[in-house]
Amino acid sequence: MTSGVVHVIDDDAAMRDSLSFLLESAELAARTYESAVVFLDHLQGLEPGCILTDVRMPQMSGLELIARLKALGVGLPVIVMTGHADVPLAIEAMKAGVHDFIEKPFDDEALLSTIRSALAQAKDQAERTGEMAAIRAKLESLSAREREVLDGLVAGNANKVIAFDLGISPRTVEIYRANVMTKMGAGSLSELVRMTLAAERA
Repeated sequence: MTSGVVHVIDDDAAMRDSLSFLLESAELAARTYESAVVFLDHLQGLEPGCILTDVRMPQMSGLELIARLKALGVGLPVIVMTGHADVPLAIEAMKAGVHDFIEKPFDDEALLSTIRSALAQAKDQAERTGEMAAIRAKLESLSAREREVLDGLVAGNANKVIAFDLGISPRTVEIYRANVMTKMGAGSLSELVRMTLAAERA
């Protein structure tokens, strides 16, 4: 099975069944939901992967679902299925940040290719999120003085300048700097700066 689950949302039972069969025959794990409302009820403990949703559904449309997921901070890539007359809606969905849209009736291979691309994006996102969380945990493990030295290094200051600013000796700065490099798992100053900036931006 490719990593990640395809969450299929469509009010048409026959469409859900045929998509589920197609995905499983392509060795992709699938979960089906008969409406956007039912899907939202399952957000707790939602398996990572991507979302494949119809654009026109009763109760809550695909576009309303996308807005709701955004508001809730759910970052799974979304693919919107649309009828020929609904292409303007699909373009609106693209502007709202969906991964892709596909027109019905669609070619099975085209759909599977789009889904695999969305799952790969989801995997990359999950890995990046994990990396950022690990870097933040390392930053939190630094003592107050180590953090001050790190801030000086990120600002591009030399050891002597950091020593002067903090009222300590350059030798002491070197010791703190070595400790920071070890705790952060950084092999070079550039790697240390890159990790710190990435965590602050994320």
